[in-house]
Amino acid sequence: MITRIAAGTATANFVVGEESGGRWFAKVYRDGGGLERERAAVELAEFARAGGVPVPGVRRTCAGDLIAEHGSLAMSVWEYVADAETAEGGLTGERWRTVGAVLGRLHRRLASHPAAAPARVDASGVRDVERSRDLLDQLISEYGRRSTLSSFESFALDAAQQKRALLDRVAVILGRLPELTQQIVHGDLASPNLMLRGHEVAGVIDFQPPTARYVSWEIARIGCDPRTIVLGDQWMTGLPELLVAYRGEHPAARPEDLIATVAVGCAYTLASTYPLAEPLHDPDAVDPSLEAYGRARHEAALILLAHLDEVEAVLRDHVR
Repeated sequence: MITRIAAGTATANFVVGEESGGRWFAKVYRDGGGLERERAAVELAEFARAGGVPVPGVRRTCAGDLIAEHGSLAMSVWEYVADAETAEGGLTGERWRTVGAVLGRLHRRLASHPAAAPARVDASGVRDVERSRDLLDQLISEYGRRSTLSSFESFALDAAQQKRALLDRVAVILGRLPELTQQIVHGDLASPNLMLRGHEVAGVIDFQPPTARYVSWEIARIGCDPRTIVLGDQWMTGLPELLVAYRGEHPAARPEDLIATVAVGCAYTLASTYPLAEPLHDPDAVDPSLEAYGRARHEAALILLAHLDEVEAVLRDHVR
């Protein structure tokens, strides 16, 4: 049995059933020229799994390869995570602690990856504010030249104008942060790539090739995910629980990185043009799901900004 799954952008995804009843998850890669990056990402997933992180196992080919290639086709095969859902419904309840513990275990393991040792760097690298200013100006100008705008395009223009007006505050937020830790991280730890079974983490999926990035940024990707922030104020008590559980699994984590999570998530999102620019640059990618995410992402950034000082004070009390 082979069943196509709708999810996936860089890959075509399938569930493959064996006669014996076992099931596997198959990823067919669309870009054959990027296989070295894909192979590096699979290797990083294996590295995390070997450190006790709940990552689905990859099934190697008979020759021992991580990715099977046949002509222009390439595919990797993984353990299927059954009876699980993504975290796209938002983090609530016990999930804050269980996700925090898995994230701490993941970062503790990846801190030992040979590609790069953890290092403290200036927080200004979270976002190039001047580049963001240029990109937002271009976006506003391009939408302004259109005679008619769709509902989402009108929203995107308004959101871009709001972001443009807030960039000076973004610069202030980044300027007051201490040096932050960069290390190898998952690279795309947003809610679609976190599989949950009840309150437990069933699987961490879709790693990116090993790249050193801010620890605070990756924690914010899931701890301040827009789908969670827009659920209500419960994130302001849930995030401290996540960070306490994170530090329980990763005692060497620096408090400065954890306290900076909300500031980094806020600054990064406010200065971002995604997905506001998609109608201009990749209109085929714009669907109701992306539009809903774009609206939630903008709303979440403004919520983070409004509560930044309040939540940072709470985080200091929890992780010092």
